[in-house]
Amino acid sequence: MNTTDPADRVGSGPPASAPLVLRFADIGAESLPEVGGKAANLGVLAAAGFPVPPGVCVTTEAYRRVAAGAGLEEVLAALDATPPDDVPALGALATRARELVLRAPVPDDVADAVRREARGPVAVRSSATAEDLPDASFAGQQDTYLDVTGADAVLEAVRSCWASLWTDRAVTYRAAHGIDHRSVRLAVVIQEMVRAEAAGVMFTANPVTGRRREAVIDAAPGLGEAVVSGAVNPDRFVVDLATGRITERRPGDRPPAVRSAAGGAPRPGTADAGTTAAHDGTTNDGTVGAGTAATGPCLTDAQVTALAALGGRVEDHYGAPQDIEWALDGDGTLWLTQSRPVTTLFPIPRHLPGEEPDGDAGPRVYFSINVAQGVYRPFTPMGASAFRLLSAGAADLLGFPVRDRVAGAPVLAEAAGRLFADVTGVMRSRAVLPRLLDVMETRSARVLRGLAGDPRFSVTRRSVRPALLRAARVVVRHRIPARIAEALVNPPAARRRAERLARELPARFASPPGAASPDRLDRVERTLGSRAIRAMPSFLPAPATGFALLGLARLLLGDRVRPGELQAVLRGLPHNVTTEMDLELWRLAGRIRADGDAAALLLGVPAAELAGRFHDGSLLPAVAEGLRGFLAAYGMRAVAEIDLGVARWSEDPEHVIGVLANYLRLDDPALAPDVLFARGAAEAERMIRTLAARAGLLRGPVVRFALGRARSLAGLRELPKFYMVSVLAAMRAELAAVGADLAGRGLLARPDDVFFLTFPEVRKALTVPGPGPVTRPGSPAVSPVDPAGSPAAAVAARRAEAARELRRRHLPRVLLSDGTEPEAVASAAPADGALTGVPASAGTVTGVARVVLDPVGAHLTPGEILVCPSTDPGWTPLFLTAGGLVMEMGGANSHGAVVAREYGIPAVVGAARATELIATGRRITVDGTSGTVVAS
Repeated sequence: MNTTDPADRVGSGPPASAPLVLRFADIGAESLPEVGGKAANLGVLAAAGFPVPPGVCVTTEAYRRVAAGAGLEEVLAALDATPPDDVPALGALATRARELVLRAPVPDDVADAVRREARGPVAVRSSATAEDLPDASFAGQQDTYLDVTGADAVLEAVRSCWASLWTDRAVTYRAAHGIDHRSVRLAVVIQEMVRAEAAGVMFTANPVTGRRREAVIDAAPGLGEAVVSGAVNPDRFVVDLATGRITERRPGDRPPAVRSAAGGAPRPGTADAGTTAAHDGTTNDGTVGAGTAATGPCLTDAQVTALAALGGRVEDHYGAPQDIEWALDGDGTLWLTQSRPVTTLFPIPRHLPGEEPDGDAGPRVYFSINVAQGVYRPFTPMGASAFRLLSAGAADLLGFPVRDRVAGAPVLAEAAGRLFADVTGVMRSRAVLPRLLDVMETRSARVLRGLAGDPRFSVTRRSVRPALLRAARVVVRHRIPARIAEALVNPPAARRRAERLARELPARFASPPGAASPDRLDRVERTLGSRAIRAMPSFLPAPATGFALLGLARLLLGDRVRPGELQAVLRGLPHNVTTEMDLELWRLAGRIRADGDAAALLLGVPAAELAGRFHDGSLLPAVAEGLRGFLAAYGMRAVAEIDLGVARWSEDPEHVIGVLANYLRLDDPALAPDVLFARGAAEAERMIRTLAARAGLLRGPVVRFALGRARSLAGLRELPKFYMVSVLAAMRAELAAVGADLAGRGLLARPDDVFFLTFPEVRKALTVPGPGPVTRPGSPAVSPVDPAGSPAAAVAARRAEAARELRRRHLPRVLLSDGTEPEAVASAAPADGALTGVPASAGTVTGVARVVLDPVGAHLTPGEILVCPSTDPGWTPLFLTAGGLVMEMGGANSHGAVVAREYGIPAVVGAARATELIATGRRITVDGTSGTVVAS
C-alpha cells in the first residue's frame, strides 16, 4: 500500500496544513478532528506496536470539500428544527442529505489521492469525528466496504462512506445524543484485508455483568462479519485476565463460514463491522465460503489465552476497558482491526483520596444512594458536596466522628455523578441493612441478600453489642422514649411540635442580611455539617411509632388479615405534608378552572412561557396570585430536591404550572383527587372496624387502637424530608448569594455556576481577586473564559458532563468494586411479558401505560398508568390523575408506595426494567395486591 505522497497534502484551496491522506504512523489521539475516532484509535494502536493491518486515512478535509459542494445547508437547517424523537422526519432528511452527498462532485486532487491508495483487496471503513468516544461509541452508525479492488471501486466506496454519515441510524443517534450534525465530519480508512481463519469481538470487561478484567470473546470461523452482525451464535469464551484462566466455554453454531476472496467488486459491511467482514455472509464472488465442517471451537485454548492477554495489554495502554475487533490469519497471527472504549459500563465508585473506609483491602460493596432516594439524575457537584457534609453530621450523631467534615463520611463514594455508600462493613455484620431496605427498596435488599453466600463478604462482626450501645446513646441523648410516649398518648401534640420545628428551624439557620460571602459559606458548612442533622431525632419518633403500631396490629391479627387489607388502612392518610401539598395544588387548579380566561391561558400557552411571565410580573393576576401563594408554602420543593444544586420551584415554577394544566384536563368529578382522597380515608376507617371485629373480643380493642394511632402518626413520615429539603433550600439561597458575588467579580459567568463547584473550590475562589465582569456588545456582563484562578473552565466541563449523564438510562442499585453488578449476574428476562415486583397498593387497574423518565413537563392523561424509574415528592402531583403506578425501584414503604396507597391507586414497585419493557400506549393490568404487571 502506498504511503502518503506530498502531493496529497495540497489541493485546490486547502492550506498545506490540511492533508488529504495520512499514514497510520502519522496519526495520534490528537488527530481525532482530522481522522475520526476509528482511524485515531488505529493510529494509537499501531504507534504502540500492536498488530494492526497497514493502512492510511482519507482525512476529514476531503469530506469537508465534497460536502461544501453538496448543498447541505437547507437540510442542516431542517435538522436543527426537528425534535430528536421525530424519527420519520429525521429519516426523510437523512435520505435527502445522503442523496446530496452521493451526487456531489469529488475534486480532482481528492479523487487522485484516493486512487493512489487502491492496492487491493482493501477494506474501506468510515471513521467519524463523533465516533468511538469515551461516552458514546457510535458503533455501527456508518458503513464499511470489504474486499474492494481497483481505483474506481475504492473511490466509489469512499464516496459511499461519506454518504453513510447521513444514514437514518446515524442521524437519529446523533439527535438522541444531542450532537450537532454540523459539527460531525467523516474520514475514511483504507486498510489491507486480513485473510482470516477466525475472527470476532472481544470485550476486556464483561459487558453484561460489568466485571472488570474479565475478557469476553466471541469468535467464529472465517471473517468476523457474522459475529458483529449477529448472524450466527458464535463460540464464546470468558477469561480471567489476572490469571489467564478460561472460566467459561460455550460452543456456537456452525453455519457456513464467511471468508474473504481476492478480486471483485466492493461489498458493504454491516455498518462498521470491521475489515474482515462481508455484508451478507458470502464471499465477494457470491459463493459461500469453505471450511464449514468443523464442529469444535474455532480457537484453541492457547489462542484464546493469547488473545485475552493481547486484549489486556490494549486495555492497559488505554487505561480503560476496550471493545476490540480482531482476526486470526492462516499463519496464526493475531491482528487488531479496531479498539474502542466500552461506553456502556457503569463507572466503579471512587472515594475521595485519603477517605477510604478503614478495614481490609478486599472487594467492596456499594449501595446506590441515588436509587434509594429515587433520584436518577446525577447530583450537581455542590449537591454532592452538601450531601457529604450531611453525612458527616449523621456519622457524628451515630457515634462515628469523621476526620474531615467537608469530605464527609468515609463510606461515601461517587461514580457518574451519583452517590454510593460503601456497605461492606454492614454486610459483614449481616443484619440491619437488608431488613431496613425490605420496606424501602426491596430490589436492593434482595440483591444484598444474594451476596450473603459470597465468601468474600463472610460475617466477621457477630456481636451486635457495639451497635446497640451507640443506638442507646442516641435514644437517651434525644429523649426518644419520652417522644414515643407523647406520640402514643397525645398524637396531636406530638404532631404540632414536629410541624412547628420543621417550619421554624430552617429560617434560624439563615445568615443576617448583608453577610459577607465567607461568612455565608461558613454558616452553610456548619448548618449542613452539624446543626441540621442534630434536629432529625425530633422528627422520627412519631412516624416510627405509627409504623410500629401497624406492625403490632399485623402480629395480633396473624392469618386473619388478607393481602392488601393493612395497606388499605393507610389510604387517605392525614397529616402528610406531601399529600397536603398535592391537594393544595389541586384546589388551586379548581380556582383557575372557575376562571375561563385563566384556564384557557394554562391550557393554551407553554408552561415555560408562563413561568417567564410569572417572573416578569405579566402573568394573569388570577393565576399569578394563586401560584404565588402555593410557592410561599411549597416553593422550596423540586424534583430531585435532595440535590441542593437543583433549582427550587420558587425559582422555576415551570413544572408546577405544567401540573396545573394537567389537572385542568381532568373533567370527571368522580376522579377528582380530593374526592378520591376522602373516599380512601372512609375506606380506611371501615377497614379498621372490620379488622378490629375480626381480631376478636380481647384483641379487637388493641387492634383498633393500634391502627387508629397508625393513621394519626404514619403520615408524618414525610416530615423529616420536608424539614431537610427546607434546610437545603435555605442553604441554597445562601450559596446563590455567594455565586452572585463571584459572578460580580468576574470569576463565574453567572451566579448559579456556583452549584457546579464544591465547598473547597468556592472557598478557594473567594480568595482570588476577580478581574471584574466583561461586557460584550449586546450582551450582559459575563466572566472571562478562564482567567488565572477562575473556576469557569471547570464549571463548563461539569455542565457538559452533567448533560451527558442525564442521558444515562441504567443505574445499578448495588455495585462491587470490580465493576460487577450483582443484579445483572442473576437477572433473567420475565416470561411472557409479565413483570413481577413488590405489591405496594392493593387493587387492580387496567389502562394505558405512560412511561415517564422525568416528571418535568410530563403530561399524564387522567386514568393512565404511570410507569417510572422512581419518585420523590416532586413526582407526586402526577399521582392525582394516575390510574395506577409501576415503579422500577422501591419497597412497600418507599415514597411512591406510600403516596399511591394514600391516593388509593393500585401500585407495583421494585419491578425491574419496567421502563424498558413497557411501552407508552400499551394496555397493561396492574395488580397491586399480588405485585404483578401483565399486558392486557
